[in-house]
Amino acid sequence: MYETHYGLTGRPFQLTPDPRFYFESATHRKAMSYLGYGLAQGEGFIIITGEIGAGKSTLVAHLMQTVDSARLTAAQIVTTQLKGDDLLHMVASSFGVATAGLDKTGTLGAIEHFLHTEARAGRRCLLVVDESQNLPLPALEELRMLSNFQLGSHPLLQIFLLGQPEFRASVQGAPGLEQLRQRIIATHHLGAMERHELQPYVEHRMALVGWQGRPAFADDLWARLFAETGGIPRKINMLINRVLLMAAVENRETVDAALVEAVVADLAVDAMTDDDWQNDAALASAASHAAHAASVAPGSEMPVAAMAAPAIPEVSKADFNQFVAEVRTFAGQQEDERRFLVNELQAALDRVQALEARPAQAQVDLEPLLARVHALEAQQAEQQKALHRVLALLVGWVEDESAGMWPKGRAA
Repeated sequence: MYETHYGLTGRPFQLTPDPRFYFESATHRKAMSYLGYGLAQGEGFIIITGEIGAGKSTLVAHLMQTVDSARLTAAQIVTTQLKGDDLLHMVASSFGVATAGLDKTGTLGAIEHFLHTEARAGRRCLLVVDESQNLPLPALEELRMLSNFQLGSHPLLQIFLLGQPEFRASVQGAPGLEQLRQRIIATHHLGAMERHELQPYVEHRMALVGWQGRPAFADDLWARLFAETGGIPRKINMLINRVLLMAAVENRETVDAALVEAVVADLAVDAMTDDDWQNDAALASAASHAAHAASVAPGSEMPVAAMAAPAIPEVSKADFNQFVAEVRTFAGQQEDERRFLVNELQAALDRVQALEARPAQAQVDLEPLLARVHALEAQQAEQQKALHRVLALLVGWVEDESAGMWPKGRAA
């Protein structure tokens, strides 16, 4: 949604790895140096570890784009809890080697034959194993055996192992992996980006989809964004996606730290369980305002205290654009009502101050005015909470629509 609103040509912060959006931070530059060194060696294991979402897969995908495919045959597998024999079949399949009906010996023979054929054709072979922390020790031993294949003195297969931080520790400490450790030629831990790299990262990805400065990014955004994400690329992508979506919903032209705060608060609300909501006194108000957003006619008025709490209506994909327009209208009405309440509250406070300055005989009028002030304060807080909740619901529905996550049987 926000892509269209701001005139972008694509999705700049998608969560799936895309080498087109590769950004060379300091830690990624160092990792690329190790990978390049490993490719030049043409043998052994290279281990790259990093936190979830640090960009390991994007890093390797970028590397694959820089090498000559006519001289290097690369395959990539993503592992689960595989046994050794299952891993061999997966490796063969990733290289396009048929192993149906073959036992372990036959599978190893088929893989070796393929590697020999590639070497005679002048091509080296590289295997990239992602999520390596899921591999049991016997499977790692099978990978080591594959690295033994040679044509004369020329190694036939090089292996990159990508995994989470615990994988590096397990390889270093496992007593049965000494032979594999001796074949590791380089390791690197892919850390988070530095604080000063956050702005170039975001603007780099935005520029790749035609960003021309709209929306603008306030200076206070980056410190708040870094505090929430720790510099992990996937966390940054997830949060800035929601921030930009909220900015589009509210028709903002500048993204700032306050908008990040609002999105973080909405995410906290979204994370609440059913039990949490049942125990939350704000549930009835949030539900009633969401219903109001889908049904109230423009220009109509309905006081917060008088609204019931019906179930939140479902919205089909065919009616989605109309729903967005109605919610925007409702959000504008809520903002107008909030401003009215603020003005009325200020006027009541001014009257209280004026009465306090009068002689004692005038103080009899003060108590009902103070009650009115408290009622207005409560109504204003309720109004603000309802507005944020409606916007959070819209964000969720928009994201579902963008991902095609509509319930079965709904209109297309």
